[in-house]
Amino acid sequence: MIGVLCCNEDNGRPVQSVATRFLSPLSRLADAAVVLVPAVRDDANIASLIVLLDGLLLTGSRSNVAPEQYGGGPLPAGQRRDPDRDTVALALAGGMIEAGKPVFGICRGLQEINVLFGGTLSTACHARHHRGSWDGCYQELFGHCHDVELRAGGLLARSTGQRRMSVNSVHEQGIDRLGAGLTIEAVAADDGLVEAVRARPCGADVLGVQWHPEWDAERSPESRAFFTVIGTSLRAAAAG
Repeated sequence: MIGVLCCNEDNGRPVQSVATRFLSPLSRLADAAVVLVPAVRDDANIASLIVLLDGLLLTGSRSNVAPEQYGGGPLPAGQRRDPDRDTVALALAGGMIEAGKPVFGICRGLQEINVLFGGTLSTACHARHHRGSWDGCYQELFGHCHDVELRAGGLLARSTGQRRMSVNSVHEQGIDRLGAGLTIEAVAADDGLVEAVRARPCGADVLGVQWHPEWDAERSPESRAFFTVIGTSLRAAAAG
């Protein structure tokens, strides 16, 4: 059973939101039951969720981690924030890790993992790694790709059988200072930006990727491998 963290959005009223494309690969490729976790600071029962869940996925989002969480400068004009998501993500992910349960991150989720481990973020990568508009064509937005180099012997290299692969790039923040205890799993081939991290601080996998494997899991073996890793980690946690 995996929790998938929602985001706070406004559709004429406050709503909890998560893109459907994150859910199907978890069900079909990781063989997991999905539980949506509301990102509502005052109503999140963190202690009960830690007991209930076997793992957690921190999803991508149109919002960015608030600089107050890592001591950074103000976000550029127009970039969205979701302070309730920040609070719930860091508290729940931290509790899951301490309980020896796996935590995974995609895009914003990778950044939250880095902040949780004491790292910092930067918006300097924005021009290179985010092309298009959230209000424009999603096919074009998520079609912006570049190559990443995978660490030899790393979890991603072993699971994909690759040392270099093409990934999509849709983010306004990136890792600046790497969090303590995190190992780099992949870097951008062109500018060296950290694109994936891993740790096992309490006996379970913590893995985050900057790209969006859920976008093309139907047609990409490398993206499918990410969700296979999630399934393996979840079953190990449930068995333990």
